[in-house]
Amino acid sequence: MDNITSETTFILKMYENLDHQRYLYFAGFLLPYILTIALNTLLIVVVYKERALHEPMYIFICNLSINGIYGSTSLLPHILTKLATQSYTISLVNCLIQIYCLHTSGFVELMTLAIMGYDRYAAICTPLHYHDKMSPKKVKILIAVAWLLPFCSFPLYLALTIQLSFCNNVIRKTHCLNYDLVKLSCTSTLINNIVGLLVTVVIMFPQLCVILFSYVKILIICRKASMECRNKALQTCIPHLLIVLNFYVGCCFEFLNARMTENQVPYGVSIFMSLFFLILQPLLDPIIYGISTMKLYIVKFFHKRKLSPLF
Repeated sequence: MDNITSETTFILKMYENLDHQRYLYFAGFLLPYILTIALNTLLIVVVYKERALHEPMYIFICNLSINGIYGSTSLLPHILTKLATQSYTISLVNCLIQIYCLHTSGFVELMTLAIMGYDRYAAICTPLHYHDKMSPKKVKILIAVAWLLPFCSFPLYLALTIQLSFCNNVIRKTHCLNYDLVKLSCTSTLINNIVGLLVTVVIMFPQLCVILFSYVKILIICRKASMECRNKALQTCIPHLLIVLNFYVGCCFEFLNARMTENQVPYGVSIFMSLFFLILQPLLDPIIYGISTMKLYIVKFFHKRKLSPLF
């Protein structure tokens, strides 16, 4: 064991399959990145400018947009740079930084979705106490927890990965994720696997319980409510449910793809499964919420800009 030389540079093998049409793939990755930045920035600006949107639900949507910019910027510029330079290697340090950014972005997304689920529960099931449960101070605390918990807790898990020695340097993806890096270790990863499972359960399970609890309560209330109230509740809940569904579908794709061998799945399917959540989630968030809940405010925002004098 003492003679093991640990790898410090890794080959991102999936780019070999993209190389023959790299300009097409470059355009294919550039477009969603531009749209993600533009749409999420638009939602943030509209929420900031429109005083009527200074409510907890829209502040949480704004938080999703900030996280969407953070997550997509952690991935897509990296992919675009690799395709442009045809340099398909990554250092261990940069790999670890990317792992940290992508994983914390995913955890922030999930925690924000759980908070939004509770917000919908409080608004629909306990409307008289909503402003007490979602006071400005509590909203700030919830947002702070959604960011600080992943950012402070994930490094403790990543420290276990840093201590590993790596005998293989081929990563079967366009980017680094912790599980893919741990698989390359030539030392025992039992502790990493156990802690990784615990981290996943501790982070994901409580958030899922909050979302399920919230919607069970909402369904019970909706069964007793009038048709008008039921439609209003559905109008505010469906966008959130679509985003939650997309999140968990993306997680399932990543879980399955990470545990399949190279010969079990075509590379096109593998690319789709590995990038589905990372690209579509930050892009769909502003599209779904922008169309469903903020469309009139966005139109109003552009109308104001059009009527405003240039000087």
